[in-house]
Amino acid sequence: MAEDFLPFTRPTLDEETIAGVVEVLRSGWITSGPNVQRFEALLSEYCGGRPVRALAHGTGALELALDIAGVGPGDEVITTPLTWVATANVILRAGARPVLVDVDPKTRLIDLDLAEKAITPRTRAIIPVDLAGLPVDRDRLYEIAGRHKLRVIEDAAQSLGSRHRGRPIGSFGDLVCFSFHANKNLTTAEGGCLVLNTPEEARRCELMRLQGVVRLPDGEQEVEFAGAKLNLTDIAARIGLGQMARIAEFNKRRRVLARRYFDRIDPACGLELPPEDDGDTNWHIPARHAGQRHRRRRALPRPAPVQAVPGPGLPRGGLPARRAHRRLDRHTAAVPDHAGRGCRPGMRSPA
Repeated sequence: MAEDFLPFTRPTLDEETIAGVVEVLRSGWITSGPNVQRFEALLSEYCGGRPVRALAHGTGALELALDIAGVGPGDEVITTPLTWVATANVILRAGARPVLVDVDPKTRLIDLDLAEKAITPRTRAIIPVDLAGLPVDRDRLYEIAGRHKLRVIEDAAQSLGSRHRGRPIGSFGDLVCFSFHANKNLTTAEGGCLVLNTPEEARRCELMRLQGVVRLPDGEQEVEFAGAKLNLTDIAARIGLGQMARIAEFNKRRRVLARRYFDRIDPACGLELPPEDDGDTNWHIPARHAGQRHRRRRALPRPAPVQAVPGPGLPRGGLPARRAHRRLDRHTAAVPDHAGRGCRPGMRSPA
């Protein structure tokens, strides 16, 4: 890779974390073990003492959340089309039907007024997505869910460290799913976690992540139900422990960089920036969107997807197209599930 190439993301791993991973490798205990337990304890503390179970990836957190919420064949789950495809995939794999509700054009988050209109007798849950780390309005979300007796599965893959009205995402609400993929604010290389409500939910999550196997006091094992294989390794957890110690530092730095976008990108260049918030966003991705004038100039056939803008900021007027093509990693942050077509309110994906 050329030295002047600016990648979409680059994880920050310090020498202490690297040494810790080497220590785990030398210990001989590299699968789920004491480091996973320590990592879960720190995550629980971060989430206000709620039960947290570490998993192999954020997609697994969504899968187990749907199971715990009782979602199955014949059910409908409301979500947004502007997300990574995993959000809809897990609904389909559960045998349910994704109901795609369009987004607010300013925030690019699910339009909760349209979401409420899409509720039917078959609706079992809502999966809001905190796109680019910007939190969905939790007050309005839970008011709707409570009135219609729906479970909420928060796709908070990108919003660890974000807050809603000063409260950390994950410290309140229903089922909350975080991702620790390499491009997230906190990484374990691959990984995720599920924030739960009760000891009973936590126990089911523990069994589900390791084939439904129960270990008995006499050393024997029983299979209570057909589970999955979603446990996190101690190697990954040790990376997470090093990251947890610096998550506040990482998010603070991202806020500084996000501020540069607002200060340095000239609105006349045709790019629409996300809303400036009150400091509650972790700025996982300072996203940009091609405005109407920009789309007309480039003769794009449909609205461009939200994309990441890597680096500390663009000069006023932007970079020349050829130079940007060579030096910037053009990475789509979210693939619309409606494949770029107009998404009608309450549009249902074929199961």
